Amino acid sequence: MAILLCAYNGERYLVEQLDSIEAQTHPEWSVWVSDDGSRDGTAAILDRYRERWGDDRLKVVQGPARGFAANFLSVACRAEIEADYFSYSDQDDIWQPDKLERALARLETYGRDMPTLYCSRTELIDGAGRPLGFSPLFSRAPCFRNALVQNVGGGNTMVFNRTARQLLLAAGPDLKVVAHDWWTYVAISAADGVVVYDPQPSLLYRQHGSNLIGSNNGWGARLLRVRLLLRGQLRGWIDENMAGIRRIAPKLSVTNRQVFDAFLSARDGGPLRRILNLKRSGVFRQTFMGNVGLFAAALFKKL
Repeated sequence: MAILLCAYNGERYLVEQLDSIEAQTHPEWSVWVSDDGSRDGTAAILDRYRERWGDDRLKVVQGPARGFAANFLSVACRAEIEADYFSYSDQDDIWQPDKLERALARLETYGRDMPTLYCSRTELIDGAGRPLGFSPLFSRAPCFRNALVQNVGGGNTMVFNRTARQLLLAAGPDLKVVAHDWWTYVAISAADGVVVYDPQPSLLYRQHGSNLIGSNNGWGARLLRVRLLLRGQLRGWIDENMAGIRRIAPKLSVTNRQVFDAFLSARDGGPLRRILNLKRSGVFRQTFMGNVGLFAAALFKKL
């Protein structure tokens, strides 16, 4: 198991995260840290843990300094990292002790030949570790039709196999996307991979002022998504994922190619054509109001 941890000025919470990795019930792991130019005590903390764990368990590389998504994709695509499974890791969460063991148990049931991805719900905590509730519980099965317009899995919960990682390599580390985790969901589902969504939280997801992307729970987050949709932000994000899909086009199944083509038609042309092609594509979000917003976005060419 290769744990891909991206760091940037993470000294405040990094020790708790590293300790929770050390406490994993699955013992076979190594941590690759991509430090994106930290100017605080992050490097000193990593040095201490490297002395404690050994060079074979903790390696630090330099990030590209182009934001968190580029940092994660850069380390996910480093050729020298070899493993059967890979796990993204933020610098400020606290993993449940069985996080990796539980993910591997679910993924191993599907074998290693097809792309597989595990993700889960999260328990939310504040900067002091106090409970804040849980991330949304999704009821519809994850798939390519959903991934085109929504991410259901936080990157901090994701574990994926070597075959899935090959898709990220095929698209490349230079792909410009808004979020590495959404792109990972898109890529694996596009290739007809298995996406396992675990309703049981696998970690404590810290919400604090330095978070680049927090939980999408609550009315404030919903209103923010509406504003972004009306400004056309969602369309720009989807454009980025579309560029990635084109890079791995040979991996798409016939069915997903049809979904992709119908969805492309739902983004252009006249209003009626956009609405009809969106319905034909079968693309969906996880909630009723989310789907209302989806059709509104198609109507006003914001999709």
